[in-house]
Parts: sequence; structure tokens; C-alpha cells
Amino acid sequence: MLLRGRLAHDARRRLSRGLATVTVATVTLFAASGLFASSSLSRGVLLTMLPFASALAIAALGQTLVVMQGGIDLSVAGGFSLYVVIVTKYPAGDNARLLPAIGIALLAAVAAGSVNGFLIGRMRLNPIVATLGTNALLYGAVLWYTAGIPTTTTARLARVGGGLWLGIPKPVYFAVVAAALVTAVIKVTPSGRRFEGVGANPTAARIAGIRVERHRTGAYVWAQILYCLGAILHAGIVNQPTAYEGNNYLLPSVAAVVLGGTSLLGGRGNLVATAVAALFLSQLDQFVLALGVTYATRQLVQAAALAVGVALYTVDWRTVLRRLPGRRSAGVAPT
Repeated sequence: MLLRGRLAHDARRRLSRGLATVTVATVTLFAASGLFASSSLSRGVLLTMLPFASALAIAALGQTLVVMQGGIDLSVAGGFSLYVVIVTKYPAGDNARLLPAIGIALLAAVAAGSVNGFLIGRMRLNPIVATLGTNALLYGAVLWYTAGIPTTTTARLARVGGGLWLGIPKPVYFAVVAAALVTAVIKVTPSGRRFEGVGANPTAARIAGIRVERHRTGAYVWAQILYCLGAILHAGIVNQPTAYEGNNYLLPSVAAVVLGGTSLLGGRGNLVATAVAALFLSQLDQFVLALGVTYATRQLVQAAALAVGVALYTVDWRTVLRRLPGRRSAGVAPT
């Protein structure tokens, strides 16, 4: 019992540190942007960046749910791309067909999440292998449905994705509401607390009579639903999305989870910190873009951010510092 309480305390401290760290990093990044790349803070650039940050935040919320169960979802790209093409190609510019298209996209998301959940929760396949396979199936569906030809977004969806309310892009409100709702469900409701318990210690949860496989499957299903919501917003932001829009969300969605302080081993997750990390990554992309670097360099910067996030929360830096030659020699008493 004492060990369990200590582990819970350590998890809460880690999550609090994650939110504080990513918030400070985001504020510092915006300050650096003002000093070294002021063009990245112009009103036009911010109004362009915030909608994409919102779509990323919603997708990263889904990835957080999966990571809280000790898994990882590499089918983000395929799922995201499929939902984008469904809500653009099916309506074919007809606003009256937009709602049915959204319904079809949500059904496809539930199906994709159920496949992942079955393969991982029931068949006990490795999450990386299972979700990579699902990703290939989803991309196959994308190419079959579109033949690789982009379709123009409907006017109604474009007003949602590209419109402003009180001077703020509408997708920002969707991201805030999504983060608040998911956080409330996970942190307040009994089912949410059981969900965290399963991720933290699945063996103990199984002994307690909790259906571990059901919660793991649910994580992948809800993750795909959140990817779908992010994809719908993305389709409204981009006037003519391609069949590969999801490629830009795979690495950032994982990086946002890690930078937000959620452990890749599962357990508690900080969904608000994940959303803040999505803003950080989006502004970081604008910052390096304003510096005039190449696309390859931008990808390297994202990968570096992921590596820093993993190192920041997984390495015992106190032990590392104690082992440094200078620290070690300073600790030896003179003879």
C-alpha cells in the first residue's frame, strides 16, 4: 500500500512538472520568436498557425489515451488521411452531404479503433506492429477511395475550419473544449479513474476484477475518434487536402504526448500539458520556418524535440550529475 501511494505521488509530481515545463518552454519559445524571428508572431502567421495547432492538439489527445494504456498508435497518419478524404470527397462540395460524411468518418474511426483494440487487447500483438498494419490498411482505403486525387473542401466546413470568432480561429475553441471534456472524463468520472488504474498497473486491475482488455480497446477507439475530429477540422483549414495529410501528424502527436510529461510506459496522463505541447510544436515549426531552414531540417527539429522530451522525463539527471567527473572528484575528501 505504501509503495502504491508513493508511485501515485511520483506520477502526480511528474505530471505537474510536465505541465510546468512545457508551459515555460512555450513561453520561452514565443519570446525567442519575437527576438530572432519576429515574422513568426505576426497576426497573419498566428491566425494560420493556431488552427493547425488545434487540430494537432485534438489528435495528440487521442495519442495520449493510448500511451496511458502503455501502447502507441502509429495508425494516426492513415486514419487521419482517411477521415480527411471522407469529409471532402463524399460531399463533393455539397453542404447538405457534409453531416452524413462526418457520420461515415466517425463510423470508420470506430472500426479502425476496434481493429487496433482487438489486435492489441485481445490478440496481444505488439502495438507497434499492430498499428503499423492498420495504418497500411487505412492508407489502402484512402488510395482506393480517392485514386490519389485531391478534393475541395465544402464551403460550410471551410467556414468552420478557417473562420474566426471574437478574433480567434474557431478550431481553437474546439481544441479547448475537447481537452476540457477528455480531462474531465479521465480525472473526475469513476470510469476515467479505472482507465488510469489499468494503465498504471494492469495486473492489479485484473485482480481487482477490472476488464483490462476492454479499457485498452476503448483507448484505441476513442483515439481514432479524436483523430477523426482533428481531421475534420484540418479538412476545413486546408482548401484542397491531399490523400496524405495525416503524415504531418504522426511524429508531432507522439512528441506532444512525451513533451507533456505522459510516461510512455503507461499510467497517468496530463491531457492539458499535451495540448500545450501541441502549441509549442506548432510554434516551433513556424519559428524554424521563419529562419529559412529546409523541410528536412524542420523534421530534424521535431525529432530532436521528441528526443529531448524523452530524455527530460526518463533520465535520472540527479544521478547523471553525481557521476560527472567534476562532481565525483569534488565529493572525495582530501587525504
